[in-house]
This record gives sequence, C-alpha cells and structure tokens, in this order.
Amino acid sequence: MTSKIISDGILKAIGKLVLIALLLLFIFSIQTVLLYVLLSLILALILNPLVEFLKNKCKFNNLWAVVTTFIILILVMALFVLMVVPLITSQAASLSLLNTETIQEKITFLYGDVSFFLSERGLKIDELLKEFELKSILQLDLLPTFFNGLLGFLSSFGVAIGAILFITFFFLKDKVNFISGAKKIIPDSHEDETLNSIHKINELLSRYFIGLLLQLFIVFIMYFIVLLIFGINNALIIAFLCAILNIIPYIGPLIASFLAALLSMIGHIGDDFQTVMVPSTIYLLIAFFVVQLIDNNVSQPLIFSKSTKSHPVEIFLVILIAGFISGIVGMIIAVPLYTIIKVIGKEFFPDNKIVKVITKNI
Repeated sequence: MTSKIISDGILKAIGKLVLIALLLLFIFSIQTVLLYVLLSLILALILNPLVEFLKNKCKFNNLWAVVTTFIILILVMALFVLMVVPLITSQAASLSLLNTETIQEKITFLYGDVSFFLSERGLKIDELLKEFELKSILQLDLLPTFFNGLLGFLSSFGVAIGAILFITFFFLKDKVNFISGAKKIIPDSHEDETLNSIHKINELLSRYFIGLLLQLFIVFIMYFIVLLIFGINNALIIAFLCAILNIIPYIGPLIASFLAALLSMIGHIGDDFQTVMVPSTIYLLIAFFVVQLIDNNVSQPLIFSKSTKSHPVEIFLVILIAGFISGIVGMIIAVPLYTIIKVIGKEFFPDNKIVKVITKNI
C-alpha cells in the first residue's frame, strides 16, 4: 500500500467526518423547524381519519375534505380558547403571581409542623433532607417561577401554532403526491413492503394519538373532580397540568400526586397538623391513586392496547426499557417508535419467529 493511497484514505475519512459534523450542526441549528414538522406530522395523523371519513362517506374531493377538516379544527380551537384558556390563564396568573414572601412563610410554617411531628417520633427532618439531598429541591420560589415561565411560553405560542397548521394542511392535502414521490425513490424490489408499512403506520399512529388525547381528557376530568371535592384552589389549572404530566408514563402521575399533595398541605396551613392537614393530604393522595388505578387498568389498556394492537404487558415492558435507555424522552416516544418497528418488521421480515410472535395482531 503506497503512501498516496494511505493519504487519500485519511483525507476521505476526514472529509466524511467534516460532512457529518456539518450535517449535525445544520440539524441542531434547525431543530425548531424539525420539531414543527414532527408536531405537524402528529397532527396530520390525528386529523387524517376525519379527512378519510369526509372523502369516503360524504363524497368530498381531497381539497374540500382537508379544508372542511381545518374549518372544524379552527372552530374547535376557537371554542377552546373562548371557553377554557381565559379561565386557565387567570388561574395560572393568580398562582404564578402569588407573593413569594407569603409562600415563604407558609412553607416555613409547614416545615415547622412536619419537623415537630417527626421529632416526636425520633426523626430529625434536617438529617433526612441532608441524607437524601432534598433541601435543594425545596426552593420556595420554584412554583411562581414555573408558572411565570409557563405563561411566557403560552404568550409566544402563536407563531408555532401558525407554522404547524400551515405544514399540517399541506401534509394532508398533498399526501398522495408525497406517496408518489416516495415510489420514485424506493427501490422496486421493496416498493410494496414500504408502501404497506407507511399505510399501516399511518393507521396505527393515527389511532394511538387520538387515543392519547382521549386518555388525557379522561384523566383531566377525574383530576378536576377530585380537586374540586377537596376544595383545592386553582383546581382547573392544576388538573390541566397533572393531566399533561400523564404524557410521561408512570413517572408523570407520581409528580402530579406530589404537586397535589404539596398544594393541599399549603392550603391547610393554620389547621391542626395531625388531625386536619395530614388526613386531608392522605385522602387526596388516595383519591389520586384511585384515578391512576383507573387510568392504568382501564383507560390505558383499552385505549393504547387497542390503538396499537399490542398487549398491555408488552407496552409496559417497552416503556420500561425505553426509560432505562433514554430516560423520560424515551418513555414518551417508546410506544409510537415500537409500533413503527413492529410494522416494518412484519412487512420486511414476515417469516422471522420473533416478528411473528410480536406482530400476530397487526
């Protein structure tokens, strides 16, 4: 091997590394745009069943089916904004603009009650907090900061919504053109398998995301009813946030329960710690546990298992493994990604024994 061949190989390797680095830099610089595209694709999957219904049952042509779907979507969004958003915004504003000194006093008072209660039983809360490094978590201005940040996010949400709706419209309108373009790129030997995969993925993910919205709505209603029963202030915004946290499987409901318990204890500042505050908080946690029990054993299995055609244990293991590998992000994307892998496996490796077992219902 001559020195020229070696040097050419080194230069090619360096060139490839530079191109990869530039590609990654480019992807990083347009990550917001890629997020808009991903969210638009999810919205298109959610709306696609309605478009197909208008085309097949109401005999609309493709353009009018998409336009009608968007008119319905905009009307629903407008109704949501007019009825719900002002109430949520006002409650969030009142919660985020609470006097920090008042919160400080209430948390300090609560800390004293808890410390006295535990010290009577031979436990020192300072040592417990130091051992578990929890003192850094109890920053008393985190709650107002969080809600102020949330309001800032909502105020800049308009541009994102406009971009996502624009991209979604053309995803739905030009779906046939996208498939035709894909046919030209896909090798003829794998064209049928690829197109069948796209069709099944579109169907299953449409059902999954619609099911996810339904599940979040059901959980939101149950949380809201529980918070109203226990007289928690700002019940609507807290129920909304707890429902959104449910997007994170298993961990989200735990965070929601902790948030509700903390706000319940703050709301009972001044009441007797042992006879009022502790029992009320325990009852609230039990109620949240019942909500999560209903969600985990009724809502999620019925909605997710049927929408993705996977066994509940299968879904649980996939989420658990994804959580160990990629943390919270992995848990959120685990089910859609697993569904895509299953469909591709069934189309391209139909004779594989493992693939046959996990895709028997697809």
